[in-house]
Amino acid sequence: MKAAVIESVGKAVVSEVPDPTPGPREVVVEVSACGLCGTDLHILQGEFAPKLPIVPGHEFAGEVVGIGRQVTELSVGDQVAVDPSLYCYECRYCRTGHNNLCERWAAIGVTTAGGAAQYAVAPVANCVKLPEHVRTQDAALIEPLSCAVRGYDVLNSRLGSHVLIYGSGTMGLMMLELAKRTGAASVDMVDINAQRLTTAQKLGVSASATSADELDRPQGWDLVVDATGNAAAIQDGLERVAKAGTFLQFGVADYATRVSIDPYRIYNQEITITGSMAVLHSFERAAELFATGVLDPDIFISDRLPLEQYPQALDQFASGIGRKIVVIP
Repeated sequence: MKAAVIESVGKAVVSEVPDPTPGPREVVVEVSACGLCGTDLHILQGEFAPKLPIVPGHEFAGEVVGIGRQVTELSVGDQVAVDPSLYCYECRYCRTGHNNLCERWAAIGVTTAGGAAQYAVAPVANCVKLPEHVRTQDAALIEPLSCAVRGYDVLNSRLGSHVLIYGSGTMGLMMLELAKRTGAASVDMVDINAQRLTTAQKLGVSASATSADELDRPQGWDLVVDATGNAAAIQDGLERVAKAGTFLQFGVADYATRVSIDPYRIYNQEITITGSMAVLHSFERAAELFATGVLDPDIFISDRLPLEQYPQALDQFASGIGRKIVVIP
């Protein structure tokens, strides 16, 4: 079968690899679409993946075409979205309910072969069956949506909060859609690329600007979310949190990124700084939300490219052109 392969640092190709074979409690999924994510760029840069080469792709959905001998929950022909998270269920963090912090954390498309291929293998426990009206070519959005759902779990947001989001890429826009549905009084968005803010405006953001200085909230925001991973955005966002407010680090920053905090202000104004890492007990809820139409795939997916163009898709994603890019095997 054809698959994208990150062969070495900085080098991605499309080549022939062996067809996958399911284990007793695994299924083979014929991939309908696979989304690109910042994690894929980190893998390309030699981070995250324990070793290369690797078939990337942790955001994917498709049709079950093969099942292991002990699989009874799914049948050939079922449409599924795949939660890529692989946990040990034995370490301290798994045993205390923090599986996303697993000491032996692994993931399909990061540590094992993923969905940027014609076929992918997944544990049956990681597959969520989709209703018939959901197109599998759109359902690659469920995995990033599940990360956004986890982000709102961490925020514990209250009705009537004023929210500021940095970054109008896919994840920032998903946080916008969830904020609107969790009772935010207002949702503002900042992005240094004014053109990218047009999608946020289309989705009904309260206000948008290339700098928070242009927004009229001198007292700050109750909830500030960084969806960029950019040091300048993070630093600015930390300074925009209102008294008793919360700052959520949601974007994936480079390992070397550093910012400054004001400990006295955090103490004196009771500011919370927190983070949200990937999926945790949120994939099924994201699938249900997606099935109800919480996202418009035609707005969120800007490019649908053939698998053969995976290296070019990575380049386009790295350059910040478009929103969610998916490859179609």
